[in-house]
Amino acid sequence: MAELLKVAALSAGYGEAVVLNDISITLGEGQTLALLGRNGTGKTTLINTLAGATRQHGGSIMLGGRALHSLPSHERAAVGIGWVPQERNIFKSLTVHENLTAVARPARVGRSAKPWTPERVYTLFPRLAERSNNLGTQLSGGEQQMLALGRALVLNPTLLLLDEPCEGLAPIIVQELLRAIRRVTRDEGLSAIIVEQHPQAILAISDTAAVLDRGTVVYSGSASSLQEQPELLDRLLGVAR
Repeated sequence: MAELLKVAALSAGYGEAVVLNDISITLGEGQTLALLGRNGTGKTTLINTLAGATRQHGGSIMLGGRALHSLPSHERAAVGIGWVPQERNIFKSLTVHENLTAVARPARVGRSAKPWTPERVYTLFPRLAERSNNLGTQLSGGEQQMLALGRALVLNPTLLLLDEPCEGLAPIIVQELLRAIRRVTRDEGLSAIIVEQHPQAILAISDTAAVLDRGTVVYSGSASSLQEQPELLDRLLGVAR
């Protein structure tokens, strides 16, 4: 399997404050990585660093053989990053359809997967099709999260970054989002890194897992292996399953 992402000896944070120390992870094409850890261990900082929203103090980030760390954040989407931050960052003064068309990019040359368009997003999330003329302010939290994911998909990324996509949502919406994420990653082969507070749900749809503690990687390995070792998972996360 070809390597898509290689993070080596990465340190990063906010201003002079260093949050991540000597982070090294790899991800193959078509793989999903579950990024786990207690609150405040650096998971969001790592996602933000990959997206270019922090200050990098050292190390390298290579995406498809290209030095991602040398690019400003606004250029990273152009080379393959699709980012769904915790804040969702949809345009609340635009309609659902305008949100999707405003950021849509054509599929990359050589990409074999079917391109993502607003119409395909509507197929993935019929709720958005029903609300295509609604403003962002008129959407529920779950619908806003669907729209945020849809906006990332129409960039036609090679790597999808999802930061706690199910946070604060009703269980029925969580299941709908997880099914959509599984379809996009497992069924269609889009590489992804997913931060989530529900480890078992994400491990079930991931290939590999990494656990952070105090800004460093304390576990890296198979997602299924970690899922099958509940005592180890509890010890690493310090919480009940």
